[in-house]
Amino acid sequence: MPDQLLFAMEVTLNGLMAGVLYALVALGFVLIFKASGIFNYAQGVMALFAALTLVGLQEGQIPFAHLINAILGTDLHHFGWHLTAIVAIVLTIGVMVLLAILVERIVLRHLVNQEPIILFMATIGLAYFLEGLGDLMWGSDIKKLDVGLPQGISETIDTATFNWFGYGFFIDKLDIFATVIAALLVIGLTLFSQYSKQGRALRAVADDHQAALSVGISLRFIWVLVWSIAGFVALVAGIMWGAKSGVQFSLSLIALKALPVLMLGGFTSIPGAIVGGLIIGVGEKLFEFAIGPMVGGATENWFAYVLALLFLVFRPQGLFGEKIIERV
Repeated sequence: MPDQLLFAMEVTLNGLMAGVLYALVALGFVLIFKASGIFNYAQGVMALFAALTLVGLQEGQIPFAHLINAILGTDLHHFGWHLTAIVAIVLTIGVMVLLAILVERIVLRHLVNQEPIILFMATIGLAYFLEGLGDLMWGSDIKKLDVGLPQGISETIDTATFNWFGYGFFIDKLDIFATVIAALLVIGLTLFSQYSKQGRALRAVADDHQAALSVGISLRFIWVLVWSIAGFVALVAGIMWGAKSGVQFSLSLIALKALPVLMLGGFTSIPGAIVGGLIIGVGEKLFEFAIGPMVGGATENWFAYVLALLFLVFRPQGLFGEKIIERV
């Protein structure tokens, strides 16, 4: 088998793995958009905040230590204990649920039935607030995230592909683990959205806030529920990206890569987020492999956005999105 074909196969597999990580972030956008019609600009920062909180709790770091030391002249940094990964993850989930409750009470409750642009602007403000809060609570230095996830080359795949093709594929164990987690999340969230009472209520709220209220659906409960689930998805994405490249404030920029994923898959489709992520992941890797050397490289920085632009022109609702018809 030609070497170029083998390289392309390896690039495709790695692209699929990268696409799954993009899709994990996009899932949070889809969930909140389906529940409230809000494009949550803060989803990437939520992943950053969740990862920062997880590392801080795991290492026993004192929240707001820098601020306390500056005000009181102390030298406090850590409690002196460390939490296991499981305990830290459970506590971080609790923090994200508390964040969802606060967002509903302080922000969303006052914006019922407002124009989508107003809700969108509110999430922009929330994003900057959370980024500053995370900096104050846990500091801005790069942190190592270790929750026991397998990392490094998969010896099994490397050996198997070498035996089959005479060339071992480099596939990261963390990417394989992320693929399995994303698949389970998609299955669970799809079943929840389609068959549970809360899932049907979630879709009703997205269609019309006032109509949902008139038939007895608790808007407050639905918003807290969906922002809690989105917070959990953000935590999972933060763990995967943080374990891969460290927890740093550039982690919030992964939300920008989720935008083309949403444009391809559709803002209202959970499976579409996964399919869009896979298309972007594979597409940018293969494009860089085949075309990148001809145009000077670095095509991964813009390929996804050009592809999304084409979709906006020819199919603005995405592959799985629903056409929105407004009666006037």
